[in-house]
Amino acid sequence: MYKYILRPFFFLFDPEIVHHLVFNLIKLLNYIPGVGWITSLLYNIKHPKLERDIFGIKFKNPVGLAAGFDKDAKLFKELSNFGFGFIEIGTVTPKKQKGNSKKRLFRLTEDNALINRMGFNNDGVDKVIKRLKKNKSVIIGGNIGKNKITLNNKAVEDYSFCFENMYDYVDYFVVNVSSPNTPNLRELQAKKPLTSLLNSLQVLNKKKPVRKPILIKIDPDLNKNQLLDIIDIVKITNIDGVVASNTSIGRDGLISSNRIEAGGLSGKPLSKKSTEVISFLSKKSNKSFPIIGVGGIHSPEDAIEKLEAGADLVQLYTGFIYEGPGIVKKINRSLIDKL
Repeated sequence: MYKYILRPFFFLFDPEIVHHLVFNLIKLLNYIPGVGWITSLLYNIKHPKLERDIFGIKFKNPVGLAAGFDKDAKLFKELSNFGFGFIEIGTVTPKKQKGNSKKRLFRLTEDNALINRMGFNNDGVDKVIKRLKKNKSVIIGGNIGKNKITLNNKAVEDYSFCFENMYDYVDYFVVNVSSPNTPNLRELQAKKPLTSLLNSLQVLNKKKPVRKPILIKIDPDLNKNQLLDIIDIVKITNIDGVVASNTSIGRDGLISSNRIEAGGLSGKPLSKKSTEVISFLSKKSNKSFPIIGVGGIHSPEDAIEKLEAGADLVQLYTGFIYEGPGIVKKINRSLIDKL
């Protein structure tokens, strides 16, 4: 029903407007007693074969929702009812920011893709925490970043602020240094600044009664030498893993007329590139750290391909928009049959 009725209707309108419309609709429907329970009954699958114990967290299944969809932790409970094993909120910055000017989100329908140049639009740490305090059972990843006005040489202060304040309310952290939509942010992926940033967070982490897993989210456009640097950085800083990958600035093979829009590309065209990054990191590191695979997962086969390449968990974003909520259940069913 989604692909043949709801999606064609939604795709008639601006994608950012539709995003907020769908959020409000899901929220309103869940005020009706029993809707959340029925949704969970329809979409959730529980099976021992799906369970994963990764960086000290027990996931009911390996399929998560990627950061960017529920930036402000407004809908994590309702979204978890669609069968996700975990929800990653954010990217969250210390202070609220509007992000880049609109229009900033584009569908590339012929390519099953999106281009976004959102620019870390979010409500800021304080408001996000207020919502996370209501969480009772959903595994939450906190994707954190720096404010646009913060210079790179002061970036550690923003990431540290997010870490300290969100520590009690998320299960793991993802350090986002790879979005192409915040000026100069990707410069923080270089070995020296990234090592310094992660070491600073680890100092804070070690002071806590129980340390929280810290991962870095990298972009798929890194070359092999840069990926080798990432492996070294993980070893040097002793962080817990890598999210591979963020959106791409590449445009190879696209056919949609609006492919020239600036921003980060996500969706089906990213599938091969992100899988290659996962495979490279896994093989070259001798699978010494967990990897969350993201990018171009539009089918169970796409998810399985990433898991076989070396990912321990996977996340959806654009595939969830194009394929609908049923994709989560299909992936989990396929994993049960395959294992």
